[in-house]
Amino acid sequence: MENQYQVLLYYKYTKIDDPVELMEAQKALCESLGLTGRIIVSPEGVNGTLEGTVESTEEYIQHMNNIPTFTDINYKKSKGTGKAFPRLSIKVRDEIVTSTVEGLNPTIQTGKYLSEKDLHEWFTKKKEFYIVDMRNDYEYISGQFEGSILSRFKNFRDLPKILPKLEHLKDKTIVTVCTGGVRCEKASGFLLQNGFADVYQLLNGIQTYMETYPNTHFKGKLYVFDNRITIGFNTEDQAHEIIGNCDSCGKTCDTYVNCAAPNCHRHFICCSDCRSEEVAFCNNVCRDRYLGNMVSQV
Repeated sequence: MENQYQVLLYYKYTKIDDPVELMEAQKALCESLGLTGRIIVSPEGVNGTLEGTVESTEEYIQHMNNIPTFTDINYKKSKGTGKAFPRLSIKVRDEIVTSTVEGLNPTIQTGKYLSEKDLHEWFTKKKEFYIVDMRNDYEYISGQFEGSILSRFKNFRDLPKILPKLEHLKDKTIVTVCTGGVRCEKASGFLLQNGFADVYQLLNGIQTYMETYPNTHFKGKLYVFDNRITIGFNTEDQAHEIIGNCDSCGKTCDTYVNCAAPNCHRHFICCSDCRSEEVAFCNNVCRDRYLGNMVSQV
């Protein structure tokens, strides 16, 4: 029987006294289990996405649960391919989620947690609330909650730019959402710092909601940061929708590509009709730059 692969997505904001020591311990553990993926360790916590066999990833969880600091981590699990990551990368950074805002500490101030069950109930009962998608612009074009307010971020470091768009909602109920929850810990705290009165964050992120309520209020597929690119749940169901559109012709599509032009590599959706031998360009300027570079190499 072939090995079944599993991807783990997790984070924990907690004080790490010696990030380098933790990095080395994580490297030894992951290598011993044959895991690939990415882990960021910082003084503010840990953030990881790992792939391995179901057996090895479950053994990783068991090991982490034996460490008092990490016993309460929630692991988001999804089906792997065995090729989601090319290698193992574990690095020490100043933050597990980089922002340009000073003083964001989710262990001190963060939004109230809203479970996937409660969010679904809010939708069902038509409660007045406003979902703010805190993901980058290229992430939510393949899938998003209905009625979301989109951040239009190029990068999470653009967080302060969301304030003018939300100014009129300071006295309303806001729910921040992101892939697994790690960005919303900071984003919701940032809104609280700036005078928003009733701020929630979707507990354990969009992935948990999609898995529990597939094709219900969240339309399309979830963008993920590995070689799978997007994941969906019950995609064979008639209720599943493809909401992305080809950046070039507008055709319904959810296939991501990278612009082939040098110094661009923009990540965007492109249908098979607008790709030539798997090469795609986000605009004509990039196409001309690529072709000019090819000619110069002849």
